[in-house]
Amino acid sequence: MIPISIQIRQALGKLVLPLLLLLSIGIIIVGQADRKLADRVRMVVADGLSPFWTLVSTTQERTVAIATNLREAGRLARENARLKTENENLRRWYDVAVSLTRENDSLKTALHWIPEPAPAFVTGRVVADTGGIYARAVLLVAGTESGVEIGNIALASNGLAGRVTETGAHSARILLITDIASRLPVMLEGSHAPAIMVGDNSPMPRLMYYAQDTRPVEGERVVTSDQAGAFPAGLPIGTVHYVSEGRPVVAPFAQLDHLNLLRVFNFGHSQVEPPDAPGHVPLAPPHKAQDLPFKNLLGQG
Repeated sequence: MIPISIQIRQALGKLVLPLLLLLSIGIIIVGQADRKLADRVRMVVADGLSPFWTLVSTTQERTVAIATNLREAGRLARENARLKTENENLRRWYDVAVSLTRENDSLKTALHWIPEPAPAFVTGRVVADTGGIYARAVLLVAGTESGVEIGNIALASNGLAGRVTETGAHSARILLITDIASRLPVMLEGSHAPAIMVGDNSPMPRLMYYAQDTRPVEGERVVTSDQAGAFPAGLPIGTVHYVSEGRPVVAPFAQLDHLNLLRVFNFGHSQVEPPDAPGHVPLAPPHKAQDLPFKNLLGQG
């Protein structure tokens, strides 16, 4: 290697850019003077560099794929650790649930528990409700021919949706719990305090008329109450949420804006009818009681 002084190196470094500029200008001039020659030279250079660019492109793609696989492997490892932790927790809760179920069964057997009859239900597809007097209602593709009746309870997969208000032969209208015409008695599951849930056409109905000494707690579950006899007790509705100070609402479990299927249950009489007292004389229907004097008068004449 020929030794070169620092001054010469600096001079050559300064001449590189001008030489490259002159070379570029010369190539442009030659290309304009003889286009065919310039095209042949360009293609020869492209053919010569093609394997190099292919190697560079392939190496880049493989590097990106390896980096992506490494990131995905790290994410899968973290996801696997999280799922293992959740699986352990679920196994513990499963053991607790099995133990409680066995204890519950043994207690029911000892108490000679009489289970309530399972309600009949039908499942139908939900379609958009384009008519009717309600703002928050849906149509169900199941009617009286399927056993649907006015007053039946409509449940989504995870909570109460509404109640049947109108029926046809092959369809039924479901008034949702968020409609402004919806009023139903509920119970705060934590404190067992009664309240009234009132719809206002918003996604979350309001809680009203609850006892002042048992205010709803944020996140507390809300279930149906059988006080008015319209709903059976214990159907899940949602959880308490405060949109502002002193204004509790219910966040429904059911996604009422994205209903696809609904189960319509016929719970029958949600309240237990007491038996008649001894010596109780049933009253005659009003029209029969009114017709009785006229029949006596006709018999006397």
